[in-house]
Amino acid sequence: MPKLLLNLRLATDDEAAETRELLDQHHVDWYETQPGFWGISAGGIWLRDLERAAEVKTLLQQYQSERLTRVRAERAQEIREGRAPTVLSELKANPGRMLMQLLAVALLIALTVGLPYMFLARLSASP
Repeated sequence: MPKLLLNLRLATDDEAAETRELLDQHHVDWYETQPGFWGISAGGIWLRDLERAAEVKTLLQQYQSERLTRVRAERAQEIREGRAPTVLSELKANPGRMLMQLLAVALLIALTVGLPYMFLARLSASP
């Protein structure tokens, strides 16, 4: 039975591409499933050869550790240089999208806080 190596729901496109490349470089027998149309199944990168599972797991752990260090360093560099995305920069770049997101959050808060009080008010008002 195949073993899931990388859940594509939780992976960025560049991480998935680097994982595919790493597996190809080490001649690992793998295959990929695509996400489902409705978003129920996430898709993934799977290992066919279970005899190499321990070796591949070690290889991926090493890659993930190196990637974590690299991505954190890149993020720190972006912050130092002032290129890191902020709420204000996103608002300037995509004002319509940000406004819709803020409205959605406000609606969710209003429903979460307001609905229980409305139901309680109706219950106490009825005889």
